[in-house]
Amino acid sequence: MPPSGKSLLTDWTFPAVVHGDWRALRRSRRTTSQVSVSSLSQRPLRYAVVGAGFAGLSVVWHLLKHCPKELHLRVDIYDEAGIGGGASGVSGGLLHPYSPKGSRHLLLMMNAKLLDIFYFRFLPFIQILAVKLLWRGAECWKECLKLLNIAEAALGSKESNLEVGESDQTFSEFVVRRRGILRPATNTKTLNLLNDNAQNCLSSCRIETMDTDAARNLVPDICVPLNTAFYMPDAVNIRPQRYLQGLFLACKNLAKESASGFGERQLILHLHQKSISNLLELEGEYDAVIVCVGAKADTLPELSGKLPLRTCRGVIACMQLPENIREDYPENGPSILSDAWLAVQGSRSLLIGSTWEWKSRNSSPYVSADEAFKALEELLPKASAVYPGIKSWCFTGARAGLRAMPPLTPNGSVPLLGCIDDLVGENSSSCKYWLFGGLGSRGLLYHGWLGKLMAQAVLSCNEHIIPSELTSWKNIIR
Repeated sequence: MPPSGKSLLTDWTFPAVVHGDWRALRRSRRTTSQVSVSSLSQRPLRYAVVGAGFAGLSVVWHLLKHCPKELHLRVDIYDEAGIGGGASGVSGGLLHPYSPKGSRHLLLMMNAKLLDIFYFRFLPFIQILAVKLLWRGAECWKECLKLLNIAEAALGSKESNLEVGESDQTFSEFVVRRRGILRPATNTKTLNLLNDNAQNCLSSCRIETMDTDAARNLVPDICVPLNTAFYMPDAVNIRPQRYLQGLFLACKNLAKESASGFGERQLILHLHQKSISNLLELEGEYDAVIVCVGAKADTLPELSGKLPLRTCRGVIACMQLPENIREDYPENGPSILSDAWLAVQGSRSLLIGSTWEWKSRNSSPYVSADEAFKALEELLPKASAVYPGIKSWCFTGARAGLRAMPPLTPNGSVPLLGCIDDLVGENSSSCKYWLFGGLGSRGLLYHGWLGKLMAQAVLSCNEHIIPSELTSWKNIIR
């Protein structure tokens, strides 16, 4: 693998494309051949991306961005629910590059049965115990921030907002809320772990230790039982649906810019709001098909029962301050992490999450009254333990998503990437079908860097571009 931060396609040159011989090109490796002018008149490469959430749109952006200038490219996105209509669009939106400390070493000492019990019963708990940099967290954090900036820029003009169906009234709605995240220490174990990790944080996402008074300067009603809280001032929370609209708009703008160029690549982008019931529907139409449908991958007959994914439904509660309470949540107040998280949406609205219903198959974003009541019974006591003021807020609704959780590994829960021709039954010597799935509860952080890796692997038809940690899931299913 090349050094961190170096483009994985730096040493690649794409030879001339002869009509009908793209598969031969994709099997080629290093070459000094140059692209002929005549190749520009050939049909465009055609890629299908199934899924329009975090994974799908990141792949689309990077395919369009990194496609060599000498080639023409058409990308078709398929998603029956539209942009961000699945689990990505209803996620909480909290973003930082840290993960629990100590869980990795504990998992390595467990046998398979204990690991299974631990995964289902205790993963939600350990995820809020402490902070430790995720596997390749620095790269993921850097690439995710880039995509957030790209989406914000795309939504920055009135013309852009009107194109995605926004009105003047919504121009001021944020894509990214940059107020940081606050984590009070609630027990001595948490305190010790957080103190250790605060010394080894990224310079681009700092962790500051503060006492009760300092924490209450940020959030006056915060509860800090051990007189210590940990503040990540560079952490953010986003509005996922709006962010994904912005990223899709940026992809469309990239395609438009190519259409106005002369003698340059031509990029074509289409969104098809329809479902794909099986991958063989796309057989013969595309040079590559990238599956980015999260938990719904198991509904595709070619992949059903073949992927090492666990499903988990999560419900998020939407809360709002009633009109008779005049004191707003601080304008510059951070979001809060604890046994439940609070993602601040504004001075009078926030989200509380999330529940963990393992083995659920319910992918509907809609939440019944009974499911919402049970979620509130679980989430409110946890939230009020660190932010007692939440008791004065009103419940205004709930939303839910079905997470696709990857298997636990020595590197944590890392997503699943790679060529899946053997699973689909494609016998070609080239890589036509690809998977980008299992983003779990950290899809927002992972999607930028992994989408870039996936696009580079697809463009070069070289699975070895992808780090082995992300393709090791194939060893489980063999």
